[in-house]
Amino acid sequence: MNTIVTAEIDVATPTGRRIIKELEQYKRTVKLNYPESESITGKTYTVDEAFDIVGRRLSRNYGVEIKID
Repeated sequence: MNTIVTAEIDVATPTGRRIIKELEQYKRTVKLNYPESESITGKTYTVDEAFDIVGRRLSRNYGVEIKID
């Protein structure tokens, strides 16, 4: 028989972080679900877009042509 317990732990406190750290040791028994971060705002980039931006900046800054395939 499976019994599931749901708890809210405030990880902004040292005690909350310690509890989470202890729970992470029991990977077979404990499943942690973290809420999605609300702090990410604005434009997000795919991996390909990020590499294109980095390639352009490196090319511009160092005067060489860098192409990332």
